[in-house]
Amino acid sequence: MKAAVLFEAKTPLQIEDVAVDKPAAHEVLIRTAAVGVCRSDLHFVDGTYPHAMPTIPGHEAAGVVEAVGSEVRALKPGDHVVTCLSTYCGECEFCVTGRLSLCISSAVKRPKGATPRLMLGDRPVAQMLNLSAYAEQMLVHEHACVRIDPEMPLDRAAILGCAVTTGAGAIFNAARVVPGETVCVVGCGGVGLAAINAAKIAGAGKVIAVDPVADKRDLAMKLGATHAIDASSDTAADEVVEITRGGVHHAIEAVGRPQSAATAVKVLRRGGIATILGMMPLSEKVGLSALDLLADKTVQGALMGRNHFPVDLPRLVDFYQRGLLDLDTIIAARLPLDRINDAFDELRKGDTTRTVITFEAA
Repeated sequence: MKAAVLFEAKTPLQIEDVAVDKPAAHEVLIRTAAVGVCRSDLHFVDGTYPHAMPTIPGHEAAGVVEAVGSEVRALKPGDHVVTCLSTYCGECEFCVTGRLSLCISSAVKRPKGATPRLMLGDRPVAQMLNLSAYAEQMLVHEHACVRIDPEMPLDRAAILGCAVTTGAGAIFNAARVVPGETVCVVGCGGVGLAAINAAKIAGAGKVIAVDPVADKRDLAMKLGATHAIDASSDTAADEVVEITRGGVHHAIEAVGRPQSAATAVKVLRRGGIATILGMMPLSEKVGLSALDLLADKTVQGALMGRNHFPVDLPRLVDFYQRGLLDLDTIIAARLPLDRINDAFDELRKGDTTRTVITFEAA
């Protein structure tokens, strides 16, 4: 199969012929239809986060099942599926207490000494985030994907696997926004726009988008924001506080920068909650001042939107099909696999929302 291989951080990905193994007992072979280009992948490509090499990035995907292992019961060839990097074992403490996105069990990977899932000649290819989706096929654990309605367009379905499940999950699962509460979203990329759309669905009162790019602010208004503020303004946080007469109930940080996290905390009212979604450099810290603590403010993470993706993803598909979730506006462009480096270049500029790599199966 053709795949985009990263041999070394800070170098372009190369299109190579990679061999994929047959499914083991609990594995599923998927013909990839579409993959979103996510900033999380860019962190690994640019070396901000370490990873074994060579590897195939890509984790936000949709496709069609081609084959299943002998013990797989919930999926069959021909099923349309969305993948998710928060692969769960179903048996650890996190899984049995309903926190599937925190599972890090090695049971979802092939054991040491087993044949690798991916090979480049005689060289094993490290599978990124249990998926490695910038490839014509994906061989994954059965708990890394979920069946969806076959009427759902796969190029739209792909971005459900990360951007939307993270942004919407922050609203529904982590913040648990109550109708009428106020929400500020800092950063209007794919994740931030999904959070804004979800806040509208949840019945939030005021939804304030904060981003330095005018086009993104316009998209945010289309997706449900009631106000949009230029993040580059020195008074951005003060404007949010003024609009909401004291600050928001919930702030969602969807950029991955300390300054954005600081803004998220600053715009909170007393008792407000800031949910940090962006992947920051590992050396950075996010915290509260003594005055923030006295005001009973909270800062929390929400890895992958604290999703329960076997349940959440089909519901998000239903939201789209009923016209509540606007995935079409979030997707900025569709490109073939051989233009993956162009997609990353656009992402580095910070002006785009979501590019989707598409394959023939789409």
